[in-house]
Amino acid sequence: MERVYIGLGSNLDEPQEQLHSAVEALGQLPATTVAAVSAFYSSESLSPGQPRYTNAVAALDTTLAPLELLDGLQAIETAQGRVRLERWGPRTLDLDILLYGDQVIDIPRLKVPHYHMQARPFVLYPLAELVAEDFVLADRRRLAQLLADCPFVGLERL
Repeated sequence: MERVYIGLGSNLDEPQEQLHSAVEALGQLPATTVAAVSAFYSSESLSPGQPRYTNAVAALDTTLAPLELLDGLQAIETAQGRVRLERWGPRTLDLDILLYGDQVIDIPRLKVPHYHMQARPFVLYPLAELVAEDFVLADRRRLAQLLADCPFVGLERL
């Protein structure tokens, strides 16, 4: 059993409802249990002109292999109306594997720890709600230092 952290985001079609539905769907994945979910946060889009995002992080316990989990997440996104038209475009749902146990994964379909998470307060602050204060990522970076380097700017806890 691995503890996995999933980033959730939505900025279309009732974003908070999209995240609630996604958490429910995560609990339906085979060999997977939702252990915890952070508060929801509102944040500016990384791309100008888009609606604000609603974000959260979920902690899962799973025996699914990383690519099996990724396939399951992408199926949930598709079921909730995700259409991939442009990189960082607006979306009904985005589910990202942030951390997969203590594994570092670098393959074409999957990078874990999730690339750029260190620069995204909408990932780091919800994650910090779910882990110990002295949490260390699989690549040996300390979450406390990442938080110190990435201020709580542009976020609103919902």
